[in-house]
Amino acid sequence: MEDGAASSQTPAELSPALRKAGEFRVYRRRWFVLCVLCLLNCSNSVQWLTFAPVADQTAEDLQVSLDEVNWLSVVYMVVAIPLSFITTWMLDTLGLRLTMILGSWLNMAGSALRVVGVLSYVPEWAMFPVVMAGQSLSALAQPLVIFSPTKLAALWFPEHQRATANMIASMSNPLGLLFANVFSPMIISNTNSLLTLLIIYAIPAAVVCFLATVGIREGVPPTPPSASAETSSSEPFIQGIKLLMKNKAYLILLLCFGSGIAIFTCFSTLLEQMLCVKGYSSDFAGLCGALFIVFGVVGAGLLGLFVDKTKKFTEATKINMCLTSLACSAFAVVSQMREQKALVCAVCALFGLFGFAIYPVAMELSVECSYPVGEATSAGLIFISGQIQSIIYIVLLQALTKRMADSPISVCVAGGDANLSWKVPVLVMAGLCCVGSCCFVIFFHTEYRRLRAEADAAAYASAQTESECTLRRDTDATNAEI
Repeated sequence: MEDGAASSQTPAELSPALRKAGEFRVYRRRWFVLCVLCLLNCSNSVQWLTFAPVADQTAEDLQVSLDEVNWLSVVYMVVAIPLSFITTWMLDTLGLRLTMILGSWLNMAGSALRVVGVLSYVPEWAMFPVVMAGQSLSALAQPLVIFSPTKLAALWFPEHQRATANMIASMSNPLGLLFANVFSPMIISNTNSLLTLLIIYAIPAAVVCFLATVGIREGVPPTPPSASAETSSSEPFIQGIKLLMKNKAYLILLLCFGSGIAIFTCFSTLLEQMLCVKGYSSDFAGLCGALFIVFGVVGAGLLGLFVDKTKKFTEATKINMCLTSLACSAFAVVSQMREQKALVCAVCALFGLFGFAIYPVAMELSVECSYPVGEATSAGLIFISGQIQSIIYIVLLQALTKRMADSPISVCVAGGDANLSWKVPVLVMAGLCCVGSCCFVIFFHTEYRRLRAEADAAAYASAQTESECTLRRDTDATNAEI
């Protein structure tokens, strides 16, 4: 079978729903489930990036180095990699409801433990380990949350709303990054209290935990919204993994888009450190991060609506990956310039506009090229790829920095330890982005298997209906003759 085709079964053989393609309906409560997932995704990403925009202040308060502060973000990737395989199995086997509730409780427990870690009665030597333990709990929740949008869109939303629903749920994650970039520097500058910052971020985690536990009553609607929803996770987990590993198109997407996720993780985690050495304050770095995300959400919204109407997943992804590479290359240049705030802001905005827009579309594309493998499995492996590459890229970029003998314009709070040259690392980051985009544009080709299955199911149902009508007419004519 071409590219490891997932199944030799005809659409009509896969499930009763494909044989009765007209018997579908949608429920208004799908929007509540989507809202809870958005809040949970947003809260978890706030936990992830809490410390990156105020890395210097965090290092000073916790009495640790900047590299150790970076590990408060990197731990998300380290923890997520082994857990991601379990999460994909949970979503495709145990269902959406249990996965979301477990994720909400882990997220709340992590946020509470971080608050405990900075209380005054905690010994100074124990503060960082306790905060790291809280981050680790929140990191356990991340794959449970971040794998869910594709599954939710497939199970609860009709074909013409799937990309939009996936976009809304997926973009709540960068919205959390936006809040962290904006409010972390603001709260620290106004209160100079890490404890206040962590308490404020713990409140939404508790609220969304309550909503998920009490409000989500079922993981799937009583009646599926589309033909493919009935066959979601039709392939066993292990068999699905094997099929994906034989799928050439999926493997290209796995590596290239995983690299893109890693680039964006590096940018979000290291932005403040890249800019402070050139004289840009943490507040300005927070503004750049905010523009990066705001424009990204706008781009994702527009592209999601476009793809829902046209179904041009591949074309949209390839074009945006190319534009993202150009924006990343521009950032590598302007980030090394002094007193160019407007230019740096513009490039960060364009980087987000083109880059973030790809995420929900690429996740839908992963399902289209791998159907009928479970949505959590196909999307989850891409996330795992992104996390593995993120760790490699962050370690690589930090290793490529060079300590500067003198940096009179630096505003890094950590002083000499933070006065590093990021010229080579940002150029390497741009090069990695360009290589990934070029490989994807040249080598990625696929058919949309889920859309084809649904079209075949609709044609089958239409033929069945027409056959029944013809049989009924023949029967009526025979009875009339008698």
